[in-house]
Amino acid sequence: MEYPELAGRTGRFRHGAPHAVTVGGDGARVAFLRSAGPYDPAAALWVLTVASGALTRVAEGPVDAYAGSADLSVLTWARDGRLHCSGIDATACAPVLDPRPDPAGRAVGYTTPDGTLRVIGDNGDELLAGEPGTGVSWGLPDPAAVQFGRTRGWWWSPDGSRILAVRSAGSVSLHLLDLYGGWVDVHWDRETYPYLVDVRWTGGNPLITVLRRSQQHGLVLSVDPRTGETQVHAELADARWVEPVPGTPLLLPDGRVLVGGELAHDGFDARCLFADGSLLTPPELYVRRVVGVLAGTTELIVEGTEGEPAEQHVYAVRTALGGAGGKARRLSEGPGWHHAHAGGDVLVIDDTVRRGEAVIPLPSDAAPLPYAPQPVLARVTDRSLPTGVLYPAGHVTGTRLPVLVELGAGPGHQQVVLDPARWQERQWWADAGFVVVSVDTRGTPGVTPSFEKVVHRRLADVTLTDHVDALHALTGKHPDLDLARVAVRGTGLGGWLATLAVQRRSDVFRCGIAIDPVTDWATLPPAYAERYLGNRADNTEIYDHHAAAPSGTAPLLVSPTGGLSEELKFLTRECA
Repeated sequence: MEYPELAGRTGRFRHGAPHAVTVGGDGARVAFLRSAGPYDPAAALWVLTVASGALTRVAEGPVDAYAGSADLSVLTWARDGRLHCSGIDATACAPVLDPRPDPAGRAVGYTTPDGTLRVIGDNGDELLAGEPGTGVSWGLPDPAAVQFGRTRGWWWSPDGSRILAVRSAGSVSLHLLDLYGGWVDVHWDRETYPYLVDVRWTGGNPLITVLRRSQQHGLVLSVDPRTGETQVHAELADARWVEPVPGTPLLLPDGRVLVGGELAHDGFDARCLFADGSLLTPPELYVRRVVGVLAGTTELIVEGTEGEPAEQHVYAVRTALGGAGGKARRLSEGPGWHHAHAGGDVLVIDDTVRRGEAVIPLPSDAAPLPYAPQPVLARVTDRSLPTGVLYPAGHVTGTRLPVLVELGAGPGHQQVVLDPARWQERQWWADAGFVVVSVDTRGTPGVTPSFEKVVHRRLADVTLTDHVDALHALTGKHPDLDLARVAVRGTGLGGWLATLAVQRRSDVFRCGIAIDPVTDWATLPPAYAERYLGNRADNTEIYDHHAAAPSGTAPLLVSPTGGLSEELKFLTRECA
């Protein structure tokens, strides 16, 4: 039977649940998206008034994304290229992308599909920057941006008087534009540091992070908005690649600049946070994201992992000078994969709004998940690889079953996480007659920096070795794994690895499914490919070694989109 709702779309299980949460800077309002049911993708925009608990539906769906003023009294979103607003009257005269009100809610800026940047203010809709017909874009994220998690190409100043915008014309530059025609270029060595990784302007001067093309060295720069000159706040360096912490750099209330970094000496192997060079977080806490600082406190809110990489928790870290330092207080409760959002003195953890002792749940229309998976988690081999083993419901011990190694999106993406929604499709496969095994090989985040980066320029060999070794190690506690019948399945880079598995380790992997596989790393964006394999011009043999053209004789099903019925027939035939 076909289950299209399961085909790699775990997000569907979250329909009806609050998502895209934003907390106003004063903590008075919380905005979020939520659809009417578990399989309804048309999310509506809602606002919760924290003091009263009143809930207001601001817009019917579909709302894919929105932005708000600092206090969320003004909200904007685009639908089919048209501007929609709440709390302000604004009319756009061009197709709209990424509309954003200024922090005070007086004006609305937006970009257009042809790469111009416009502002709707007291004088109506005006062009702020643009070069139509030239191939040059203003305010749109440049092609490399998404590889660093940057989805924006322009930012309001805290007072709403200026905009900091990306100009992309083959190379990337950054410019300060005031609303009256003034223009200041931001100066840094763009030839040496071509990648603009992040931009933050939450107060004081803007902060930007730039990287060399090799991604082994970067700078955190403070920008003088009057002159565009930059000052180095921190250097980022790594012999493999620099991995900035999401949410940084961040200007702390005491004026220090928070940056992410790594400790790799004196026995430490940690992903940490530093404020003007001073270590803030304990080495045992793997910092995943900086959420913000709660008003009225000196506590920094972060998402991270402490000990068990399958879990993510929310922590409060002291930032006060002269404080104890280096300690983190866990705020989330119970095992799981927890998220947080902060604004003013309000903290949202998962679907719960907290202000002081008051707790308000965000309402949800999500249905119960179809399955209640219970993966058996363990760390195996001398590398302590995180693994998860999932059996069919009602499995009788002593019944040997074929094994399906689920690669998901491949290297760099955690599979072994305590999030039931992430195991729904895997439970479907288990109930179809397989023991589903997931392995977070070296190259996966969440353990330590060295664990993540040891794959540099040898990703294929390391990940394949780890999967094979993990399978053999698991048979000790899981004798029902039939290693004579092992299949492998993945999407994108996971499809690439599945192809390599059946080609290079056919002694272990009997067949494979590659959904929309990557076959040639040279076709990937350079910012992504070079992070792992280096510059192709200098490492041709490495790129050749990582190529995975599907073989005509290998038992491999290559699918452009994936279809569970077709895949199940293939695996049943090959692993019978």
